[in-house]
Amino acid sequence: GISDLLAYYQIPVAGKHVVIIGRSMIVGKPISLLMSAQNATVSLCHSQTQNLKELTRNADILIVAIGKAKFITKDYINPAKHTVIIDVGMNFDGSARCGDVDFENVSPIAEAITPVPGGVGPLTILSLAKNLIKACEGIS
Repeated sequence: GISDLLAYYQIPVAGKHVVIIGRSMIVGKPISLLMSAQNATVSLCHSQTQNLKELTRNADILIVAIGKAKFITKDYINPAKHTVIIDVGMNFDGSARCGDVDFENVSPIAEAITPVPGGVGPLTILSLAKNLIKACEGIS
C-alpha cells in the first residue's frame, strides 16, 4: 500500500533518504526492503535508536509505524526538508482514533502527510486484494 501510494502521487524514492520508525515484520522490515529495492537510502529505526530526532529531521520520506499515539511531533520534522510523511499507526487518543504522528501540528510543515484514519489502512487492504487476485490468476 505504501509503495502504491508513493507511485500514485509520483513521489520519487530513488536516491531519497527514507526513515522508517518501527521494525515490525508487518510494516517496518518489509517496507525497508521495498524502499531499498527502489534505490532509496533506508534508516530503520526503533525504540532504542539514539539519534531519532536527528534522523527524522534529515528524512526525505518518513514512514512511521511505532504504535504510539502522536509520537512524532513537529520537533521531529525539518520544515526546510519538505518531508513526505506516511503514518501507518492506528491508536486511540481518548475516544478518537489517531496515528503515530501529531497530524494537526505536523501537517502544516510537511510536504505531504497521510491522515489517520483513512490513509494507508484502506490502501493496505486494496493491495492485499490486488495481490490475491494476481496469485489466483497464476494458479490456473
